[in-house]
Amino acid sequence: MRLIKNMSLLILIIGYTFTGVNHFRNPASYYPIIPHYLPYPVLINILAGVFEIVFAMMLISHKTRPWAVYGTILMLAAFLPVHIGMVANAPFKLGNITVTPFIAWARLTLQPVLMLWVAWHTKTSLN
Repeated sequence: MRLIKNMSLLILIIGYTFTGVNHFRNPASYYPIIPHYLPYPVLINILAGVFEIVFAMMLISHKTRPWAVYGTILMLAAFLPVHIGMVANAPFKLGNITVTPFIAWARLTLQPVLMLWVAWHTKTSLN
């Protein structure tokens, strides 16, 4: 079980790092899905990328992991309006990808799964 949990934690660290970096590599793909009622979409995108990277790095150490877990859960909760908006606006084009209603619902449904997944690592240590 320890090996599975460590592999799971490693996947989270790599995944959130990659996703955070992508906010800087491809910011234009995030602007259209930021709710229009929120000001400063460029700043919101930058903050989302920074927080994803910082929380990913904090997941590495058992000392900072609880803060990273709770921060990631709060971050995922903050992203819920984005995913609800995607459901409401589907189908739509996001770059070269067509976000269908199925994809939008799958992304929205994935948020609580990700919250539970990261919460599973509150007391896990990488060895």
